[in-house]
Amino acid sequence: MDNVDLPLSGILVLDFSQFLAGPVAALRLADLGATVIKVERSSVGDIGRKLAFAGKYIAGESVSFHSMNRNKFGITADLKNPDDLEKIKLLITKADVIIQNFRPGVMERIGLDYETVKGLNPELIYASVSGYGSEGPWKDRPGQDLLAQSISGLPWLSGTKSSGPIPVGLSIADHLTSCHLAQGITALLVRRFRTGLGGLVETSLLESMLDLQFELLSARLNDPSISVRHKGQYSANAFLSAPYGIYPTANGYISIAMNPVDKLGEILDIPELVQLKLEQEWWDHQETIEGLLSAKFASNPTDHWLKILDIEDIWCAPLLTLDELIHHEGFRAIDMVQTVHRDETSILTTRSPIRIDGKKLLSGRAAPRLGQDTDLVTKLLEDNGE
Repeated sequence: MDNVDLPLSGILVLDFSQFLAGPVAALRLADLGATVIKVERSSVGDIGRKLAFAGKYIAGESVSFHSMNRNKFGITADLKNPDDLEKIKLLITKADVIIQNFRPGVMERIGLDYETVKGLNPELIYASVSGYGSEGPWKDRPGQDLLAQSISGLPWLSGTKSSGPIPVGLSIADHLTSCHLAQGITALLVRRFRTGLGGLVETSLLESMLDLQFELLSARLNDPSISVRHKGQYSANAFLSAPYGIYPTANGYISIAMNPVDKLGEILDIPELVQLKLEQEWWDHQETIEGLLSAKFASNPTDHWLKILDIEDIWCAPLLTLDELIHHEGFRAIDMVQTVHRDETSILTTRSPIRIDGKKLLSGRAAPRLGQDTDLVTKLLEDNGE
């Protein structure tokens, strides 16, 4: 799409954040057309440049840094230096959005907290993300994904009764927080277009993890008897009955969602399951049901079972490995890969998952080198008579 057609074309975002949640929120805005300027410390920059997912680097920075900071411009500034701070304040007067994820109190000490900067730019949208909010006994704890998952209790929802708690193996707290932050920013931009008012949007890793569990928490808040009780060895959800789970096959795994147990018994020729027609029985005999299913599925390859179950409209899917996913025609069909460029280096990343007016949001701009656009931004400020 031409940039002018993108929903956030003309919006200027200053991204002071680092690691993942803040930078990815800024990336989501950039993919929607906003001009994002990443502001980093002059000496080391975003710590994420050296935090390498899977230990992989390209062109001197981690692959994860490239993936979450593509489509941005980059400048450096020492916010403790009065001259640099004045330049940043001047830039703030021209910005539409600020994103920051410093620990509580840091921006106040620098003089770039919301109450201060709204005096410079009353129409500014100020977005702040933290680990656990600004109040309560957890507010000063390190805001990191695994730690937020743990405090929220999320790892107890994965695994079986014999495995113990299992965390989600990706930075789910950071990624969901980035979505909520971007949503709050766009909502305040809409309000500003209606009323002229700026505003403050705040969220945290913990709030995102609690929101993710809204079904469980709502059930527990209204019924004190609700607790996490794992049953069958193959169960994929502590709050859904058999057959919901992941079962080994002769050459892999097959996932079975909500389906009538008696119908599965008929299709798979398991007489013991055909007799279980009541939903309560699917709870009461969960381990037995899963054991019978696992024994049956283990006798043939995954594709064999998919052909049988798909014809009968059973909700099921293969559990793909990473290599199987990457090489599958379905992965190619959804076309989630794009190439970004920095000098002579080409880097493969995922694209935005959003399509606007039927078109994918693609960008060839790679993550900026540390401070690569500082001179350009300084010149633009000077050319504007400042």
